[in-house]
Amino acid sequence: MPRLALRAVLATLLALTAAPAAAAAQYQQLPGPISAYPSPGTPSAGPATQISLRGAAANRLGTIRVTGSRSGRHRGRLRAHSDGRGASFVVARRFRQGERVTVRTSVPIRGTRNGDFSFSIARMPKRVTIQNLILENIPAKKTRKFRSRPDLQPPFVTVDTSRPGQAPGYLFLSPKSKRDEKQAGPLIADNRGQPIWFEPQGGIVAATDFRAQSYRGRPVLTYWRGTSRQGIGTGELVIRDQSYRVIRRIRTVNGLPPDLHEFKIVGDKAILVSYPIVRQNLRAVKGKKRGLVVDSVIQEVDIATGLVTFEWHSLGHIRIRETFSRPRPGTPLDYAHTNSVNLDTDGDFLMSARNTWAGYKIDRQTGRILWRLGGKRSSFRLPRAARFAWQHDIHRRADGAITVFDNSAFPPVRRFSRALAIRLDHAKHTARLISAVRHPRRLLAATQGNVQTLANGNFLVGWGSQRQLTEYGAAGNVLYNAALSLGYESYRSYRLPWVGLPASRPAVAAADEPGAGTDAYMSWNGATEVAEWELFSGASPTTLVSVGRKPRTGFETMIVSPGDPRYVQVRARDAGGNVLGTSAPTRVR
Repeated sequence: MPRLALRAVLATLLALTAAPAAAAAQYQQLPGPISAYPSPGTPSAGPATQISLRGAAANRLGTIRVTGSRSGRHRGRLRAHSDGRGASFVVARRFRQGERVTVRTSVPIRGTRNGDFSFSIARMPKRVTIQNLILENIPAKKTRKFRSRPDLQPPFVTVDTSRPGQAPGYLFLSPKSKRDEKQAGPLIADNRGQPIWFEPQGGIVAATDFRAQSYRGRPVLTYWRGTSRQGIGTGELVIRDQSYRVIRRIRTVNGLPPDLHEFKIVGDKAILVSYPIVRQNLRAVKGKKRGLVVDSVIQEVDIATGLVTFEWHSLGHIRIRETFSRPRPGTPLDYAHTNSVNLDTDGDFLMSARNTWAGYKIDRQTGRILWRLGGKRSSFRLPRAARFAWQHDIHRRADGAITVFDNSAFPPVRRFSRALAIRLDHAKHTARLISAVRHPRRLLAATQGNVQTLANGNFLVGWGSQRQLTEYGAAGNVLYNAALSLGYESYRSYRLPWVGLPASRPAVAAADEPGAGTDAYMSWNGATEVAEWELFSGASPTTLVSVGRKPRTGFETMIVSPGDPRYVQVRARDAGGNVLGTSAPTRVR
């Protein structure tokens, strides 16, 4: 063999030998398995969806190529998540409804062989009519009225049971009325039912899931606000700081508006639910071939950037025939109705779907359903007493038990609703009922409700549409019970710690009472640390002198000023006597 030919052969052999080694080295430098959202095979992604990759920093995700079967190649920008553990490819233009989207990557994607995957874009109707079936159309009744804040008229919280042993904290409620004729909105109240903070919403706008949480290491208030029909909400998520200033609003996630049922902050991310209405074949449940169905979508969003870090669709995971609902003319089939999503102790998700009568354990990495509790395909055998229907709010308790608010109504399955605790045996695939607590009046809550486990071992039950809330001791004994005014209801009820430091000033109003001095009424919406009020009065704003002090008696406190002053002013003091805030000088009426 000629020398030149021999050299060529040797070079070829060296190249072939080196290629696998180079490929292996390159593969070793790739990140570990990457989770993609929308997940591979998702049948109902939104037209404005991002393509999110989780499991490695943005600079290790390589090149991403996105192509729609009808819309063609999509250019976009890869934006890093704030925690450095992923990024979202944000496309420059929307996808087309009904098309198939192919994503090509150079990284190992879970559920794929070569890092490439596809998903489908849902077909969404332009207009949808939803018939609002109102179950308890009761006019809202009594509301509070305050001289110092006539703009605030919250419902009464009437306490009928209050025994020793209650957990510390305030009551967090989101009262709303069916007829939208009275003020409604987020409400913090003390154990006497006295308001601490109230934020009325306007007209048909309501608030739900109001609670205190933590964001970036600081206490915050969170709630959903918007409008809803037949339990399907369209609105925004609101975060307020300790001074009640709005610091974040989440209005859309992947083009979908947040629904009313869940707003949970975990670290720097928000967990929420959306309810897009899409076209779907409903023949399996005796519906139309081109019917409309509500897709329950769980989303996790990076609050700071608005980028999606997790997305899961009930369509593609839960079969339509698992539902206990039936198609009704003129309204989409809400076949799953996800109404709670919580992180389990292992980091996966626990989800409640009211209309399948089931709880689901969802793998956070792949979106796969790991097990079902209840419903038509339960992974566990439940005794009759542990079976639930039309439920809400599935949680994992600290001792490992699962808590469920069992509505058992709409239509009724039992005579009263219950707060359940269930123990799962994964080895034997069985479930055991630990406790089933009912309200002393055997309330049947057609809608809403929750069970909150408290730090001292007690638990609080919100009875949803029945407007009651009850705190129980660990043994199931009633320690506290209160009710909203007739005609109101609260989606969930919580007992939580909170320190409110309003940025506003205290308010005061005064009226001259002939022959009896001047009555001054003072309040400070949202202030939790006020222990005492001090009243100043005088002939002008510059000649005010202190005329009396009085401990705070409720949301509004009244002090009588002697004589006939023309102006009054008040100071709020804490338990140590320190001044927290001072009102503006106010003319006596």
